[in-house]
Amino acid sequence: MPPSPSPVPSPFQCRPSASLVSPRGMPWPHPAVPSPTLALAGWCPLSPTGAQTTQLLVEPPWRPAVLWDQVTLTCQGFGTATIWYKDGRRWRQERRDQFTVTESGTYICDRPGTGLSPPVTVSNARLVLQVPVQELLEGDTVTLRCRRWENMSVTGVRFYHGDKEVERSLSGTELSLSPLQLNHSGRYSCRGRVDSEVAPWALSDPVTVTVHELFSVPVLEGPPKLTVESPLNLSCLSTPSPLRPRAPLLHVFYRDGQVVGGPQGSPQLLVPAVGVSHSGNYSCQVHSEGGAVQKSSAQLRIMVCLPVANATINPGPLSHQVHAGDNVTLCCSGQVGSAPVTFTWLHNGQEVAWGPLLELRDINVEHSGTYQCLAINQLGQDGHHVFRALSPELALEVTPGSPWVTVAVNVGRTLLFLLLLLAVIGGCHWWHHRATRKLQDRSTQPVSLSGAPRVSPSPAPPRNPQVTNTELSGHHKGQRDPRDYDDVL
Repeated sequence: MPPSPSPVPSPFQCRPSASLVSPRGMPWPHPAVPSPTLALAGWCPLSPTGAQTTQLLVEPPWRPAVLWDQVTLTCQGFGTATIWYKDGRRWRQERRDQFTVTESGTYICDRPGTGLSPPVTVSNARLVLQVPVQELLEGDTVTLRCRRWENMSVTGVRFYHGDKEVERSLSGTELSLSPLQLNHSGRYSCRGRVDSEVAPWALSDPVTVTVHELFSVPVLEGPPKLTVESPLNLSCLSTPSPLRPRAPLLHVFYRDGQVVGGPQGSPQLLVPAVGVSHSGNYSCQVHSEGGAVQKSSAQLRIMVCLPVANATINPGPLSHQVHAGDNVTLCCSGQVGSAPVTFTWLHNGQEVAWGPLLELRDINVEHSGTYQCLAINQLGQDGHHVFRALSPELALEVTPGSPWVTVAVNVGRTLLFLLLLLAVIGGCHWWHHRATRKLQDRSTQPVSLSGAPRVSPSPAPPRNPQVTNTELSGHHKGQRDPRDYDDVL
């Protein structure tokens, strides 16, 4: 032990270095000397920021290490001198980069070229839960073991993930997690009977289990729209973990839930020429060799579009003869073509209307001529591909109305006028006759046959302004013969 310990330098950063020298004095890598690895006897060449760092290896490869296992620590990094720290204080300075631990605590080593290593804890607790010293990735198998001090027996072991019990065993002391998934990450601990008079049960300190992605969730890339006979190229993109960049991955492609490609090592799917049947919902799946880890992409809708073709005008045939005043409706359609399709009408080569229907009301001779419709659709991912289909010409001839029809119409109108005139004359005659009868009835006085005639003391006033009453001279004074009155109209 050094007489005057000093604190560990802070912050924990790597120091720049020029090169790594192998034990034989040759720069890494060298064909005759294998380079160090992340395994138990190697070191991680890159840190998360991309710089090479110092590594502290532990043997046996468990964490936390336990003192009764005779733990050996090895410092790897650039430089010739190794500085050791224990529990945050400088512990020894010597060229030796490996030693056997005799005291519990937390150890760090420092190499001049690559700086400080991650810490390694050596425990001497009554009950310890250990995890293998390795980077854990999805699909791996890992075993956690609950151990009593100096390998004494422990019974009634229970394992906890956080506060939740994950397994209870009366005799077993190991917990297997297989295959590893991301949700296995967290803090684990164990509890067991140690048969101590003071405390018969013991609980271990928690240990953190970190499960890394073996590869990212794939993303399927491809054109959402393309035309028939075009090539289709799909890419199933997934990033492998830098901790295991060469892990073999297999790719499977699906359309509407059916396999259309793979399993294959290549993330590409190429269809040289697509047809309408290639439209659908595509997805891809990436899985590890053996299928322990599987991840699927989101669906990608791909539509294979048809260029518009074979535009026609209905009704046929291509020549029509109609009369002035008629109504004509023409319909334009394309036998093939993916929506959206637009229509333009041409009359004698000039645009006159838009839409699938052309309605001509009360036509005249000016509507005569040739008619065509132009069907257009825009395809491709950005609508850059424009396709057009022009229908055959339809000749429309508008003729004036027939002369015989005109004569018949005029004769009918004349007869109707004569009938109305006769009706008016007859009505007037009937009304005049009736009015005359009424005047006669009012102007005639009644005569009594059994007695003397009634004589008015004075002449009666005229009842009708059109009748004039005149008194004639007679032989009897004071009386007049009714015959002496005469109505003058």
